[in-house]
Amino acid sequence: MLKQNLQFKLTQKLSPQQIQLMKLIQLPTLAFEQRLKEELIENPALEGGDEELYDKDDLEHSDEFDEFDNFDEADDGNSGDDINIDDYLSNDEIPDYKLQANNQSENDDERESPYASPLSFHQDLINQLSTYILSDEQQIIAEFLIGSIDDDGYLRRDIQDLVDDLAFTQGVYTDEKAIEKILNIVHQLEPSGVGARNLQECLLLQLKHKTPTEAVLLAIDIIEHQFDAFTKKHYEKLLQKYSISQEQLKKAIHEIEKLNPKPGGTFDGNNRLTENIIPDFTIRVNDGVLELSLNGRNAPSLHVSKEYQDMLKTYKSSKDKSSAQKDAVQFIKQKLDSAKWFIDAIKQRQETLFVTMNAIMHFQQEYFLDGEETSLKPMILKDIADMIGLDISTVSRVANSKYVDTPYGTKLIKEFFSEAMKNDQGEDVSTLEIKKILQNVIEAEDKHKPLPDDQLADILKEKGYPIARRTIAKYREQLDIPVARMRKKI
Repeated sequence: MLKQNLQFKLTQKLSPQQIQLMKLIQLPTLAFEQRLKEELIENPALEGGDEELYDKDDLEHSDEFDEFDNFDEADDGNSGDDINIDDYLSNDEIPDYKLQANNQSENDDERESPYASPLSFHQDLINQLSTYILSDEQQIIAEFLIGSIDDDGYLRRDIQDLVDDLAFTQGVYTDEKAIEKILNIVHQLEPSGVGARNLQECLLLQLKHKTPTEAVLLAIDIIEHQFDAFTKKHYEKLLQKYSISQEQLKKAIHEIEKLNPKPGGTFDGNNRLTENIIPDFTIRVNDGVLELSLNGRNAPSLHVSKEYQDMLKTYKSSKDKSSAQKDAVQFIKQKLDSAKWFIDAIKQRQETLFVTMNAIMHFQQEYFLDGEETSLKPMILKDIADMIGLDISTVSRVANSKYVDTPYGTKLIKEFFSEAMKNDQGEDVSTLEIKKILQNVIEAEDKHKPLPDDQLADILKEKGYPIARRTIAKYREQLDIPVARMRKKI
């Protein structure tokens, strides 16, 4: 049986313009510039630069142009979608949103980031093979082994797998013994330790490259035969095993500590991607007053293409308007709408970024004035959202991907956010402040007898921060500080 009823429903949908704005807000400066380039390519009605525009008086509405205004309604029924060319044109060379406070000209910023063209890590290893006399087959095997080395300098693949891959991909049929022979040659290349299959082998290769002093020989024996005891810092066991003094063991350990556990990671010519951070904001202290500015590269100069304006003028002056002309003007209208939406989104993005960072700056004013991390106040996204009247998700998009240049270094904005905890006086203090104090306590501890977490909790409690041991452990892990046993030094 069919029934018909009336149901009221309240729904909220994001318009394409809102979605576009949200995506633009979360982009950092470099990604925003790339997005701008893409839009300029996709939309021929949008142009960048400060070129002089036609006088908008040339395109004033007239009775003759009314046909264009009503074109949509007559043609496809989209009433209320009339276009006013004046909304897209301006006789100013610089858009008004470029003139708002604290914005810089795009020419004020250094836009070029020169890079060297270094030799790659793997190519450098292959070049070193030229100093060895190898047959054609051995050369192929050696280059294949080098190609299998990761960016840290390790060969993390099983030898038998390499034998199979050489047969399938290179047509070279060999065995594990031949691979091991060539691998020994790779182990002699620089940086020392390259081609190792694990950390133990990596350290051994580097030690064997050193001058064989007493401390080095002892270090080699420790890594080769007592590696587990060394990694667990069972120094008493090592002292008894080798019947040596603490000073002798200390010298051997010092030799090991100087080794590089990732020989490929520090290669000067490696070509791994390096993030190029360009601050989105700059904060300066001028006579005790904080000054905030937005990177001028976030405020591009955009305008409507002159060619598109000429097309509209031609259509306006034409007496006989053909169907093809109307189709062309409809296309122009769509591109003009898109251009207008994009320019408005950039304006809103700029305003949102500035007002959000301005609120953060004033909230953390004490920190930005003296640079002391313990001055950071507890601050969550809702605090800033309430101050500026925006949604928490909008503040999150700004904080998660933007950097600010301060007198104390370039900082990721989200690093200024932290939760609050109560001290012994009932005052809210930032967890960042507690972590900094915990780090200072650990740095000042006696490394011969490092403090366990329960003792660290007692020390912080004496300093006025009653924190549980499990919380100390959590903060210590977040600071990338190992447990007490692993911090022990002889």
